[in-house]
Amino acid sequence: MSTRRRPGLLCAGVALVLLLAAPAGARTLAAIQASGSIGLCAHPNSLPFASKTADPPGFQIELGRALAKQLGVSLVPDWVLTAYQIPRAECDILLDMVDDQQAMDFGIKLTRPYYRSGVGLAVPPGSPIRAFGDLNATTKVGVQTGSLAAMTLDQRHIPISVFGFEDDMLAALASHEIAAAAVTPISVGYYNVQHPSAKLGFVQPDENEKLLVWNIAVGMRRPDPALRGALESALDRLAADGTLSAIYARYGVTLLPPR
Repeated sequence: MSTRRRPGLLCAGVALVLLLAAPAGARTLAAIQASGSIGLCAHPNSLPFASKTADPPGFQIELGRALAKQLGVSLVPDWVLTAYQIPRAECDILLDMVDDQQAMDFGIKLTRPYYRSGVGLAVPPGSPIRAFGDLNATTKVGVQTGSLAAMTLDQRHIPISVFGFEDDMLAALASHEIAAAAVTPISVGYYNVQHPSAKLGFVQPDENEKLLVWNIAVGMRRPDPALRGALESALDRLAADGTLSAIYARYGVTLLPPR
């Protein structure tokens, strides 16, 4: 995967390809506790999601460590470069998984969602755009090639400019080549952390745009009810004491409650 902004190693439909093979190293909660560690599949160079060398190491690593601590074990990252490697990996969990029926159909067991995400609109400071409904024939919007956002806006005859990566869209927006960029809260949040003197505005995902909003959960490679219960309890505690929101906030991301 490119080291430019990815939508996370395991977000959206990307995760589905890895589920066609039986999990190689996925374990039950009892086995995890007996070993003293839990494995997390993550990309080694995919900030703000995860990094093998950076400090801070990305919100997936930070959250993985916090979850492991709650379970009384340590975190062992299993570094993988593509989703195709995961059936042969030794990890137990995957973070930032889209909560949809397709993932469950292919064997991933999901916790209750712990935040809400989707596609919103990055806009320049002072932009009059406050919602998707404000887009019109004069507002060219950056979209990723083949994305649901590209399809949705094209069907509404909103002029679009197609890019391969969200980073490229945000750079084009900053240079006033487009009026808005259809990106995730994670992308624009981290962009603003990296560009504190030239922050972009952001219109949060619109619940009226049903194809462009979704919940996010922890994915487990082995359907173990005990592990699911333990992870959900851990997430509840981390949410209650502010740890969960603080982890994502370090990367410019404000978590929305799941629906």
